[in-house]
Amino acid sequence: MTQTEFITAYAQAAVDSQKLTNVPALFTLGQAGLESGWGQFVFENNFFGIKADSSWTGKKQLLRTHEILDDPEKYKSRFPEVINVTPSANGMYDYYVRDYFRSYDSPEEGFTDHGNFLVNNSRYAEAFKYADDPIKFSNEIAKAGYATAPNYAQSLASSILQVIQNIPDEIKTIFENIETVVKKNGVGTAFFLIGLFLTLALLQEGK
Repeated sequence: MTQTEFITAYAQAAVDSQKLTNVPALFTLGQAGLESGWGQFVFENNFFGIKADSSWTGKKQLLRTHEILDDPEKYKSRFPEVINVTPSANGMYDYYVRDYFRSYDSPEEGFTDHGNFLVNNSRYAEAFKYADDPIKFSNEIAKAGYATAPNYAQSLASSILQVIQNIPDEIKTIFENIETVVKKNGVGTAFFLIGLFLTLALLQEGK
């Protein structure tokens, strides 16, 4: 599935979720693309890597996943199964584990639950101050700890930009404020991200 095919297939689900939850549709599509490898790694309609913690009463599935954490022993009890733990960069550790994730009957159910998940978790409240700007919204979601990857904010913003660049003309009208978003974030954010990636590369070379 290409990025354009992915966007075409799930744009309406993202827009419907926005209407119900106020989570920006462009953000939702970008995060779905990032977390699922643009549809390559979708298991039982979970596009967003949302785990089934003790508060979840719906269906669940046990999947292999990767976490980046700051201690080689402290977090082992969090997971049903720990496959391997190895040192990573910057004093962190790669955890390869199996954990429980939410399962859904349809993509639409998965997208709506994702929106409700963000709305109902107070740690993401700051993001909703920027519901009209998917890039700023994504920065706040990353800052609040949605994922353990240290470069998650950059990856998420880049994925949203790819959505903006690849939306087919025939479905652009279903997005409420896409022209404003493009003007506000399209070029400026792209150059900002390029600068960030170059800076990170230089820092890695200097180690």
